Amino acid sequence: MKKIEAVIKPFKMDDVREALSEVGVSGMTVTEVKGFGRQKGHTELYRGAEYNVDFLPKVKIELIVSNEQVDRCIEAIMNTAQTGKIGDGKIFVYDVERVIRIRTGEENEDAV
Repeated sequence: MKKIEAVIKPFKMDDVREALSEVGVSGMTVTEVKGFGRQKGHTELYRGAEYNVDFLPKVKIELIVSNEQVDRCIEAIMNTAQTGKIGDGKIFVYDVERVIRIRTGEENEDAV
């Protein structure tokens, strides 16, 4: 099993969710986060005053999938989240040793 974490632009969230659902993902965790990479934030003008926005709003998606689903999920995220502009985000893939469903005690593939 693998954990896929994707940090994307917020307005792409619904498209990514639909694309992941189409490839068989049945659940995910979504968190509103802030961060920056190469963008390094930007400057905005508010009531005549200029100020720096160092951290930009992003959405972090976390999902646990079988090894067979990893490439399809990555492709679905990339195809829908990509705008071609700086700040599109990142995808991280981790190994998952064990998953336990708290309610039933099911483990690993049964718990996902």
